[in-house]
Amino acid sequence: MVKIFLSLRKRAVSYFKEHVEYNAAVHVLGGIGLGILLASPMAFPHPVRWGVALLGLSLAGHLYAVASAKSSKR
Repeated sequence: MVKIFLSLRKRAVSYFKEHVEYNAAVHVLGGIGLGILLASPMAFPHPVRWGVALLGLSLAGHLYAVASAKSSKR
């Protein structure tokens, strides 16, 4: 289980190293989603919906990075 996690992490890190703007966008979306969930439960009409949607986009971006990275067989 740990070996699988580490190999997936290595693939994601290698993808994010090559695509710096994509890395920034994915992590900004996650940060905004987390910030909405933590800081503004009464400010927006649907903060949970927006926060979960942005965190979902961030998670999907991480899964895309893992799926599209070239596997390194060493």
